[in-house]
Amino acid sequence: MKQTLQLRISQHLALTPQLQQSIRLLQLSTLELHQELEQILSDNPLLERVDDPLDHSVRLLADGAITPVNGANGSSSEAPGADASAASPPDGGEGGFEGGDAGEGAATGDSDWSFDDVARTSKAPEDDDARPQLEAHETTLREHLLEQMRVTVREQRDRALVELIIDALNDNGYLEEPLEDIHARLPEELGIELEELAIALKLVQSFEPAGVGARNASECLSIQIRRFPKIPLVTRRRALEIVENHLALFAQRDFNKLKKALDCDEEDLREAQQVIRSCNPHPGALFASDTSDYVVPDVIVKKSKNGWQVVLNHDVMPRLRVNALYANILKQSKGEGSLTSQLQEAKWLIKNMRQRFDTILRVAQAIVDRQRNFFSHGAVAMRPLVLREIADTLGLHESTISRVTTQKYMLTPHGMFELKYFFGSHVATEAGGEASSTAIRALIKQLIGAEDPKNPFSDSKIADMLGEQGMVVARRTVAKYREALKIPPVNLRKSL
Repeated sequence: MKQTLQLRISQHLALTPQLQQSIRLLQLSTLELHQELEQILSDNPLLERVDDPLDHSVRLLADGAITPVNGANGSSSEAPGADASAASPPDGGEGGFEGGDAGEGAATGDSDWSFDDVARTSKAPEDDDARPQLEAHETTLREHLLEQMRVTVREQRDRALVELIIDALNDNGYLEEPLEDIHARLPEELGIELEELAIALKLVQSFEPAGVGARNASECLSIQIRRFPKIPLVTRRRALEIVENHLALFAQRDFNKLKKALDCDEEDLREAQQVIRSCNPHPGALFASDTSDYVVPDVIVKKSKNGWQVVLNHDVMPRLRVNALYANILKQSKGEGSLTSQLQEAKWLIKNMRQRFDTILRVAQAIVDRQRNFFSHGAVAMRPLVLREIADTLGLHESTISRVTTQKYMLTPHGMFELKYFFGSHVATEAGGEASSTAIRALIKQLIGAEDPKNPFSDSKIADMLGEQGMVVARRTVAKYREALKIPPVNLRKSL
């Protein structure tokens, strides 16, 4: 075949760098967005934050003087040679350098956006409020045990053995490694006997918190029960018998077998159960240093005269602008220089940030409009909702709605929820309608919460009760929803 040249006209979608950045910013969570923003700010000198985290702090000037930094004065106004004209945008057409707040309801355009409307936080001038607060040191389990060792053990050799046992404890306070393995790791020239390690372990088990140094759950509970004050001797013996010999039956709540094994009645078993339940199976967890991770909402739902309205959370909205000093220099040089592309990138970023929050607000308001019953009556009133329904309403693609609702959170009168929470499958009803799976889970939780602990409902019974309310739900579906709610099965919910 002969090679020829042909001209064809076709259309295709090209992902420009600006569009790629817009998609990327949309799918980022709030934490990831701020991390991405810090990287961009360090790479682009023409972009700066109005809400500088170092505002109201004290900085050391070049001459050694200490001057407080005012958040209202940006870096452009503090730069040498900057005048009043440099603090404003270089030309009137680019006055929208800063991102902004959409206010209440869904934003309709860029004209609704202005970061000047965002309230600036200011610190009180009092010394107590301005003084930085330092986090107190938290005592670890090891430090707590070593403090007790210093006042109870005198001999240096004994202290070394006790410290060896303490170092072998896990975060829950258990000694998982057998004493034989610890003894095998010690040098033979030290002449340490296995009995010495056993004595050191007994000493550690006498420390606070009670139960530390135990080798299993049975021993941990046994140590605590022996140290409990003001417990009748018969009840203490029965509780010890359960945790040392019948702990598996107790965990399975097989009370009939327990009563036969202990030769006691239901009242005696109930008293022993109360003693066991007052124990802490993880004594070392009290000294855990794990800090809680708090979720900051992206949008907030409020009740107004016109119904439920969505507003953006100003605390998570970064306030950006183009550095006026560098922008004026580029204007005077008529766009010549290496900073021209960075100026365009700064404008793109500010526009994409504005579009990101605008899209989140529109999607959140559309969700609230369709789930008004949830905000008025709770999870039992949740209606089925799919991504396509919101996409068709807003004229967006399903993938865009999926990006918006992932790792974005809404603060409601009923608590904090991810936007994905408001979407769910449906369950058919006898009347021919549909019920949301979220509403079914809420009903299951209500039914189990109101059940008799001595005679809890089985999954089949719950399915029948839902059927009486007109909801066709299979037993295995009830079991799946119950497990999703982290509710134990019927045999583990039974109590005396």
